[in-house]
Amino acid sequence: MRDTAARETLIESSRLASMAQPHLAALRYSITPLNYSERIFIRSGLDGSIINAGVERYRQLSSKHLEPVTEGGRDNTSYIHLQTNQSRIQIAEVAKVLVSVNSERVNPDITLDKKAGAVYSTFDLEAKKDCPITVDKVASLYTSNDKDIKNPLEAAQEALQNSGSFEEVLQASAAAWADVWKKIDIQIEGDRLAQKLIRLHLYHSLVTVSPHNVNIDAGIPARGLHGEAYRGHIFWDELFVLPFYDMHFPDTARSVLLYRYRRLDQARAYAREYGYEGAMFPWQSGSDGREETQVVHLNPMSGEWGADHSSLQRHVSLAIAYNIWHYFWITNDSEFLKTYGAEMFLEICRFWASKAVYNEKTGRYEIDRVMGPDEYHEKYPDSETGGLKDNAYTNIMAVWAFNRAFEILNVLSERGRKKLAEKIGLTEEELERWKDISKRIHIPLFDACTEPCRSNGVLEQYDGYSDLKELDWDGYKKKYGNISRLDRILKAEGRSPDEYKVAKQADALMTFYNLDSGEVTGILNEAGYSTRDDLLRANFDYYLKRTSHGSTLSRLVHSYLANLMEDRELSWQFYLEALRSDYTDIQGGTTKEGIHTGVMAGTVILALKAYAGLDVSGERVRIDPCLPAAWRKVAFSIGFRGNRYHFVVTPENVGVKKEGES
Repeated sequence: MRDTAARETLIESSRLASMAQPHLAALRYSITPLNYSERIFIRSGLDGSIINAGVERYRQLSSKHLEPVTEGGRDNTSYIHLQTNQSRIQIAEVAKVLVSVNSERVNPDITLDKKAGAVYSTFDLEAKKDCPITVDKVASLYTSNDKDIKNPLEAAQEALQNSGSFEEVLQASAAAWADVWKKIDIQIEGDRLAQKLIRLHLYHSLVTVSPHNVNIDAGIPARGLHGEAYRGHIFWDELFVLPFYDMHFPDTARSVLLYRYRRLDQARAYAREYGYEGAMFPWQSGSDGREETQVVHLNPMSGEWGADHSSLQRHVSLAIAYNIWHYFWITNDSEFLKTYGAEMFLEICRFWASKAVYNEKTGRYEIDRVMGPDEYHEKYPDSETGGLKDNAYTNIMAVWAFNRAFEILNVLSERGRKKLAEKIGLTEEELERWKDISKRIHIPLFDACTEPCRSNGVLEQYDGYSDLKELDWDGYKKKYGNISRLDRILKAEGRSPDEYKVAKQADALMTFYNLDSGEVTGILNEAGYSTRDDLLRANFDYYLKRTSHGSTLSRLVHSYLANLMEDRELSWQFYLEALRSDYTDIQGGTTKEGIHTGVMAGTVILALKAYAGLDVSGERVRIDPCLPAAWRKVAFSIGFRGNRYHFVVTPENVGVKKEGES
């Protein structure tokens, strides 16, 4: 750094949040005068007056969420005690400043300046040319939400007293990270970019949710802990994230599912509010599990607010059910299933059964007032009422859930089944109705073209989708260039995406991301629908042409499906875009508002499933690799049903070793 008086100063900084002790953080500044010797002043602070202003479109809303309780300090230690202004969560942070000159510890006179919610420590030193001054700051933070903590300020003070120096905090954290990396690392030879970005995604996933989450009542925010987008809310992204934790940190995955279980009563109340039974989980969940989804949305292209019906994405409950089953399948944690998972799963099924209405004319059950994963379609054209009927993805996944419910009941002991049935009032008549819905559900299919072609007989995204208008995709690309947020473009033009066959991301195709084609075919056949051999290909070809990929998750899903169809080039193209999405900020500014948790963990899982060929859907782990052209070797490990397996995959060979075996 060079100032206006031509003084040159070398400033080096290091900072960390401890992986060994999650309540500790530390930073170090090394300050070296390069061409002068003078007295310098240094100021360090704890500031609780910050506001949430990192997302421009939120700045019209309230940004101040903290209010001071007390602050103070003595000598080289300071503290602040705050509380959130609505939920009244107590937050305490305590810090100590340690100073060295030329590696020798010194104790300068420190002046403490206080204001409401903030404390600043100021001192001065005689700085000499080429003589480094090192300022270390070690801080501890506790909240009233932390387990077994009654007084967060006392807990933070005690933790700081036992914290040691910057080096000690760093060494303990580095050792903890080494243990984590040993478990999760994917080592790739031949592709430095993929190696770097996969490790970047692994890191940010563990920054958001780590083994320490076992003691935290929290879900997985869609934008991590990295920014303020979506206000920290939890959506359905766990569908893409939890498989990673199931295989590496099952206790962490369990804690994330328990976040949902602890809010089961709120989901039951939400269902009753709308006249349904069972549990209807919110599209956006926060601290208490109520619906947090906005009812109006700002279009930054037009500057206008419009109605927002996205809370009708009831398929979030199906994602939770899927995660419960997948966790149990990978971990074989029958105790979780018996105590928590089965109850949650069956209440989700009960909700969908109550939402399914029998149509006497068609002899089919219909599910109305929903939205699928494609957020471009919220309602029918010219309708003031939000919601669509018979979203194919939703209906198929509901049937999948009904089918899995009977498998879950079979896992439980006879006594366990009886106890659970009594607890939630589940009857045999209900179970028989679930079977009837599965056999007579309405799943819309349609012929995609009038002439014979390979795209006939695809899943209709929802009932009535085939009546929508086609969009001039080439014209819009020529006019706007980037049309990933086609919804905002159309609305700014006075049109609506509800009028057109357009999609933000995979919707009907999500069915094939969750379930293999054989299972999808089985559900359709059981419901009385004839299917074609290339069902996946027909759906993929049709919807790919009509998707703008306005969500990073869309590229992830399309990459996986392209690989299933052995279109390696297209799969890799989509995968690389997904892999680089936050690294290069492909959405033009959204990454600074928070990383995309789903795509980060999802690209890690996709590398294993699609390219290493890992398959954990059966009783045994299977592997059938198809490495990208540049990948000369990939090495990784996973956990499956109490065992840990280490793999080394090359284009010619697969090596596998069970942990603990010589």
